Amino acid sequence: MSYLPPDTATLAALLDTVRFNEDGLITALAQSAEAPHDVLMLAWMNREALAETLATGQVCYYSRSRNALWRKGETSGQRQTLVSARLDCDRDAVLLLVQQTGVACHTGRRSCFYHEVVPEGLRDTAAPEISPEQLYGGAH
Repeated sequence: MSYLPPDTATLAALLDTVRFNEDGLITALAQSAEAPHDVLMLAWMNREALAETLATGQVCYYSRSRNALWRKGETSGQRQTLVSARLDCDRDAVLLLVQQTGVACHTGRRSCFYHEVVPEGLRDTAAPEISPEQLYGGAH
């Protein structure tokens, strides 16, 4: 599984077709490219983050809370390497098939989607694989 980026002109033309929302963002869903193909996380990308991701093959998001680019794994080492990117039919959401190094969730779980809805409320389906303190040195 190896991602090949588009050339600069193709990338610019492609980005012009993406329908970013009124805040200049697009929903980005990261899914494992390897079986069992877990949905790992949902985040946001602005044009710059999507361009960097597609140009380099290393996933970069946009942090709304920090108002800055967020290069996945920059702090924790839990990187996402792009295998394939797919825009939905309206071109207002992107599915990123990734090779995940370590865990994807800041809670230390493989996936952010571990709260299952059951008749009693919520049930956690996965325990942390690593503590957030180990991932981020106490700050997350």
